[in-house]
Amino acid sequence: MKRRFTDRENKTRRVYHPGPGLSRTSGYKPAIGIGFQVISVSGRIVAMKNFFLTAILFTTVLAGSAIAQTPTPTPVATPAISTVRSGAQTLQDLQSRIASRLASAELRRGQVGVKIVSLTSGKVIFEQNSEKYFMPASNMKNFTVATAIEKLTPDFRFVTSVFAPAAPDPTGTVKGSVRIFGRGDVSISTRFSEGNYYKGLDDLADKIVAAGVKRIEGDLIADETFFSGNPIPGEWEFDDLQWDYGAEISALPINDNAIDISVKPGPSGYSCVVKMTPFNPVIRIMNQCVTSGAGTLRTLKIEKKVDRNIIEITGSLPSGNAGFTGSVTVSRPADLFVALLKERLAAKGVVVTGQTRAVNEKPIGQPEPSVEIAKLESPPLSLVAQKTMKPSQNMYTETLLWTLGENARAAMAAPGGGTVTSTATSADLGLSAVKRFLVEIGVAPDGIIQHDGSGLSRHNLITPAAVVQLYTYMGKQSRFSQAWRESLTIGGVDGTLRNRFKGTRAAGNDRGKTGTIEQVSALSGYVRTAAGEELVFSMVVNGVNETSMRTSAMDEVVVSLANFDGKVD
Repeated sequence: MKRRFTDRENKTRRVYHPGPGLSRTSGYKPAIGIGFQVISVSGRIVAMKNFFLTAILFTTVLAGSAIAQTPTPTPVATPAISTVRSGAQTLQDLQSRIASRLASAELRRGQVGVKIVSLTSGKVIFEQNSEKYFMPASNMKNFTVATAIEKLTPDFRFVTSVFAPAAPDPTGTVKGSVRIFGRGDVSISTRFSEGNYYKGLDDLADKIVAAGVKRIEGDLIADETFFSGNPIPGEWEFDDLQWDYGAEISALPINDNAIDISVKPGPSGYSCVVKMTPFNPVIRIMNQCVTSGAGTLRTLKIEKKVDRNIIEITGSLPSGNAGFTGSVTVSRPADLFVALLKERLAAKGVVVTGQTRAVNEKPIGQPEPSVEIAKLESPPLSLVAQKTMKPSQNMYTETLLWTLGENARAAMAAPGGGTVTSTATSADLGLSAVKRFLVEIGVAPDGIIQHDGSGLSRHNLITPAAVVQLYTYMGKQSRFSQAWRESLTIGGVDGTLRNRFKGTRAAGNDRGKTGTIEQVSALSGYVRTAAGEELVFSMVVNGVNETSMRTSAMDEVVVSLANFDGKVD
């Protein structure tokens, strides 16, 4: 599976290369349509609030001769930044330089919020609208992931359990269905296995084989009941749900809850060549795409049925056309998880006589007795945090939020732990856990308004002051400061900053978190000045249409901080 970048920036500005006549702006939408239903066939509510959907299919024509998703999306490189250091600098010089850059013409119609402080002394170096609200985009991940590191600890591991009515008998037979009880292990993914689609599942299958299982006389059940709530946050925008960065949350995630699809032209007059990876029995591909002559009009269309794992591919691709390569979300990913697991078990000689199915509601009454016959543990949260923050992975962040919620539910269920309403969802409890942590570290109770974990919702609001307070605590006071810092993307080196700051003093120096959705960019983090002073900063720009205008202004400020060789105090 391709390595994915999940800020909307990478969808609108990097994933596609528009052909003639197509504008490459932040308003450009990738051309793929996926239908979305208010209530799924299983009864799960998956619609967003405030949307009235009048059609059961959302279809977009993939037109033009050169629209193609790159196999490995790359963040946009920042326009060249001067690396020349000025002469003697005073703090006033630095402040004037920053103020002048933020007052530039390209930002004048937008809103800019900034706060920069010394990590050592707390002295404010510069601030502008630092207590005002801004849409943060993926800078919201800072709050969710920091809370997870602090409250779950960097050594926390997700556990996937395998339950059976009883241990296998001497012949290796389990009489009855085997239940795979998930707790949100996002590491069963190509992102953790160097692109291997099956390694995580093979590891789980090996655990089952090691338990002595050779035959299961019953079904293989995917149990998603650890989490509760809508699998898609209610305030995500409809067009975001088509892509892997809008993947739904599941207690049994598999390969980021998405599949890879490529559509290429075949011989002229014949069907297009379609490849789905990993190949599986859950997703159905209906290929009616035809290869047309070179130079003819491209009319490729891709449709995903409403809340169904059926993808229809129609239209035509001219010979020699680049075709389409992309990642599409999976509805009910637990179905895919257990279907692929059954195949991997069969490859290891384990026979499953029954079917595969998923359950997402706890049974009424007393559950049937069962024993844990095997379990798989994830890598530590410290690594999961890196795989979440550096590429800005939305589904991972939401899973961490839900895990915080269930951790809080368990704590409240313990003697003397308090009370929790039975209707509280995993997300509800997770949002409360984040808010409690922020109050503990001195963030104003109204410093952020949080609606999801990842920042994909445009209803989220933060203040630069709240971000700086979080970074100050995590960088200076938290006992898990190292795990936090290691989760951040490094300027000019990795993640969403790997193509920014190259050739400047900020490269390899700045550590932080980006955020990008339409008309919104954010950058927060740490940077060390030329004089050796470590600074904490948060910058957010709203209401400026061109992404490059937003990011270049922020990057120039960070480079100015890195170049500063004067005294802060």
